[in-house]
Amino acid sequence: MSEPTVWWILAGAAVAVELLTGTFYLLMLAIGLAAAAVAAHTGASMPVQLVVAALVGGGAVAAWHFQRSRQPKGPPASANRDVNLDVGESVHIDAWHADGTATVKYRGASWTVIPAPGVVPGTGAHRVREVVGNRLVVEKA
Repeated sequence: MSEPTVWWILAGAAVAVELLTGTFYLLMLAIGLAAAAVAAHTGASMPVQLVVAALVGGGAVAAWHFQRSRQPKGPPASANRDVNLDVGESVHIDAWHADGTATVKYRGASWTVIPAPGVVPGTGAHRVREVVGNRLVVEKA
């Protein structure tokens, strides 16, 4: 088997493993493997191919890591509307219990509601800020 074929098979294997695991960094390494395959097609020696694979793949991983670290962190999953569709929805609270919780009917079921930190419990419309376990954390709407 020729050297370029081996590099292309390795690149394809890295992409396949990435599809199974969801590790985006493997795609960056696959770019390095593909660059080594191109170097092999141009007639570069094996040490040059290895250096190309290491520099391109490692550089792509470093660039992706640097780019990701510069992005602002999103909210935690329990408060992220993209993950939990209950966040931002409205509930109506008629009364609070002595333990600081309330019970509301929401989506056809009874839910336990707790006030968000710093929120004074009151009746009326509230907005779901976060879902913690099976409790809705709410703030005044």
